[in-house]
Amino acid sequence: MASDRILVTGAAGFVGSAVARASIAAGFQVRALVRATSPRANLAGLDVEIVEGDMRDFDAVARAVAGARFVMHVAADYRLWAPDPNDILRANCAGTRVVMQAARKAERIVYTSSVATLAVSKSGESADETKPMRIENAIGAYKRSKILAEQIVAAMIAEERLPAVIVHPSTPIGPNDIKPTPTGRIIIEAARGRMPGYVDTGLNLVHVDDVAQGHIAALRQGRVGEHYILGGQNVSLAAMLADIAALSGRRAPRLKVPRAFLYPLAFLAEARARRTQREPFLTRDGLRMSEYRMFFSSAKAERELGFRARPYQQGLADALAWFGQHGYLR
Repeated sequence: MASDRILVTGAAGFVGSAVARASIAAGFQVRALVRATSPRANLAGLDVEIVEGDMRDFDAVARAVAGARFVMHVAADYRLWAPDPNDILRANCAGTRVVMQAARKAERIVYTSSVATLAVSKSGESADETKPMRIENAIGAYKRSKILAEQIVAAMIAEERLPAVIVHPSTPIGPNDIKPTPTGRIIIEAARGRMPGYVDTGLNLVHVDDVAQGHIAALRQGRVGEHYILGGQNVSLAAMLADIAALSGRRAPRLKVPRAFLYPLAFLAEARARRTQREPFLTRDGLRMSEYRMFFSSAKAERELGFRARPYQQGLADALAWFGQHGYLR
């Protein structure tokens, strides 16, 4: 596929840069839509054509799409808190609509949704693609924005025959988490010995490079209009923190903290964040989400796409190595 051009939005970010690298390795000519203000470190040394522009700017996106056979729409505002939550909604919904409209004539589109759009339970049962979350049950602006954005894509598939496949990464971990993501912040704080306790919750961890390979598989083998979870292993937060402690040479936290104790701290953290304009580590929405075990099954992607995920511990090790090399653990 050496002559095939693929546009990757959000290519300077964590998942987007992994998708860009996987696309290059798969033989595609990669074009990256990157905001003028975005750091370019994740693209350094890559054979990538960069087009500057915001995903909400139709003219900029149209320039980026021109001549591209395929489109990977990975870009998203992934924050669990913002001074104005509507910023997250505007970016993810308006941006998705613009990219889909500009990419309608592409041969195939892979839209990066999230497991945030799927319903989970408090019992720990693994959710799959057949369990969409109702928007009234979504906690926080990010989840609501991803549900609404996915509905935009689904409507265009049904009404305009948009040639899109929808993938749902679970919780990616690994190298190049430059921002870092909310999960990356947990890894950093735990490795620095600054998480003495934990709440009783769980999540699905997957190496970011496996998520990227899942995008390539969805492009090649996914069925238009279908949804595919790209996940790894279901892990309790306590086990995740114990693994990080073992990899970092620290003692694993043993204190299970009641959520009721943390809500006042989250309120204070958010109040401080409004003054500093910096995203807090602890948020009330994050605590509400932690009441559910965010466990998922990737059986459909494994069956239809040949998707496979390495042990999540490798993702933790790669993340810690990268964070250490780039000064995040000082």
